[in-house]
Amino acid sequence: MSRTFAYCRVSTAEQTTDNQVGEIASAGFAVEPKRVVTETVSGSTPAMERDGFARLIDRMESGDVLVVTKLDRLGRNAMDVRATIDRLAGDGVRVHCLQLGGVDLTSAAGKMVMTVISAMAEFERDLLVERTQTGLQRAKAAGKRLGRPAALSAEQCAAIQAARTQGQSLGQLARQYGVSRSAIQRAEQRPTGH
Repeated sequence: MSRTFAYCRVSTAEQTTDNQVGEIASAGFAVEPKRVVTETVSGSTPAMERDGFARLIDRMESGDVLVVTKLDRLGRNAMDVRATIDRLAGDGVRVHCLQLGGVDLTSAAGKMVMTVISAMAEFERDLLVERTQTGLQRAKAAGKRLGRPAALSAEQCAAIQAARTQGQSLGQLARQYGVSRSAIQRAEQRPTGH
């Protein structure tokens, strides 16, 4: 006989899972309190690395149903959500998401929905990369210096180069200028006049 479990997650201790539990009950899923798993953990933590979710997976058997209110309860990364749903489907567990009309994500229709969601997530990632690259090119064309600011000015670099030729150590100069030894080494390599 199949059992129904609910997984409810919030990101911070100030939040509560009460609304999620209520939504699942309102949608007609009768979940015994002992089968409601709640936890407070960031959605960026992969599902299988969450203590509560890992224990839930161990309790579930083929034929069971897992209900979540939204996909982001399983994770914020589309790849992780897909892997989690595939793992559950492989164990014979059906996954229902209320946000998507209660569709079973392990069914043929649910797999199609997941494919579309994965494609959209990939599209969004590609757009973000494209916008970032365009912005960097525009900034570079406008003459803006990209990257982190130099720790030392051109004058300081010239002084460091002179000090090094006189035998002053990297460590002494690093302490004097309040920077790392590698910053002193970079200053030695920096062409003067820049």
